[in-house]
Amino acid sequence: MNLKTIKLIATLNIFLISFPSHFLYNYLPIPIMSIFFPVNESIFEHLKIIFTSTLIYSLIDYLLLKLNNIKFHNFILQLFFTSFISIPIFLILYLPVHFIIGEYLILTLLLLLITYLIAQIISYNILNSKPIPFLNILSIPLIIIIYIVFKYFTFNPPQNYFFYDTITNSYGIQK
Repeated sequence: MNLKTIKLIATLNIFLISFPSHFLYNYLPIPIMSIFFPVNESIFEHLKIIFTSTLIYSLIDYLLLKLNNIKFHNFILQLFFTSFISIPIFLILYLPVHFIIGEYLILTLLLLLITYLIAQIISYNILNSKPIPFLNILSIPLIIIIYIVFKYFTFNPPQNYFFYDTITNSYGIQK
């Protein structure tokens, strides 16, 4: 297997991991799960699916790279960057469609798959670039900061459409 094949496999598997990620908090409604998985149907909460699914799959991704003796650099950097950059990519694709034609599950899933594909193309390029030790080290606290932000806005959501759950007509986590 080569790096391109591993990145295609990653795209599909991250997409598949997104499905159980969507419902995990419903099955395990404990506070720690609310940081990593959506607690409602708001747009904001769904961004956790994108970020966390990519991070979860990274363990398998790393093993595939090692087992196939593929030379790569900047694994932690690409892990942070692809997880993070997937959020604005998805929002850029999703929000105009959502506001113009509304919510259609099949279209949302297609946009999510396209988002993961673009992120894995970026991952491929970062893994093939020169080592950047400083950014690899910096990536770890940045991942932690993203989860702190997720936690904060889950428990203290602003009262706007981005954080609004149209199913329950509420914001954030239900106490």
